[in-house]
Amino acid sequence: IFQNATKENHKALSLEEIRKKIEEYNESVTNCLGMKLNDDGTFTGFIKVHLKLRRPVTVASDSRPTSIYDGKGEVNPADIPEERTSFYLPLDAVKQIHVSSINTVSEVIFWLLKKFMVVDNPKKFALFTEAKKDGRVLIRKLPEAEYPLYLRLLAGPDTEALSFVLKENEMNDVEWDAFSLPELQNFLIMMEKEEKDKIQQVEKKYAKFRQQMEQALKEAREKPG
Repeated sequence: IFQNATKENHKALSLEEIRKKIEEYNESVTNCLGMKLNDDGTFTGFIKVHLKLRRPVTVASDSRPTSIYDGKGEVNPADIPEERTSFYLPLDAVKQIHVSSINTVSEVIFWLLKKFMVVDNPKKFALFTEAKKDGRVLIRKLPEAEYPLYLRLLAGPDTEALSFVLKENEMNDVEWDAFSLPELQNFLIMMEKEEKDKIQQVEKKYAKFRQQMEQALKEAREKPG
């Protein structure tokens, strides 16, 4: 069941190997954040996800909390409340969630968004791993069918070895035909706002450079000789 769970380790672990790794993992963690092995060979535990979202998200205040298993089905637009608002989530906010070893990346993304009452299409987002090695940060985008908790077990509890990050999907990776017309219109509005903000930043930057150069020219002309 876990043969494709990680690019770095294609070997499926036996039940005994999983048991041993969980015991080693639990010896290194505190605050009841260890993993628990079930009779069927699956296991449960906690993962931390850093939210590094650059664009605003759409939130419905009266959305009901949902189970992670709801992510297996499609979201019915009729079930999404009409009252919505867009805002920026705190940069690098961290959410700790309890998941199963059989919960996929797509399910974890769906569940995370529901925790924050975000009604944007989950396909706008992607889950990445970050690993620090030899002074470098190695980043990998996870396939939707991968198992985050299994990756956590293989890497151990050290977040330097592995951490999870939720980001927006790159434009060329987004499946636009999966979005409804209102979602596409909302996304276009956010893109236009982001474009204007970027233009203003560049204009301010070069206006400052121009001012500094003009001041330097003025001072050079005023120098005697």
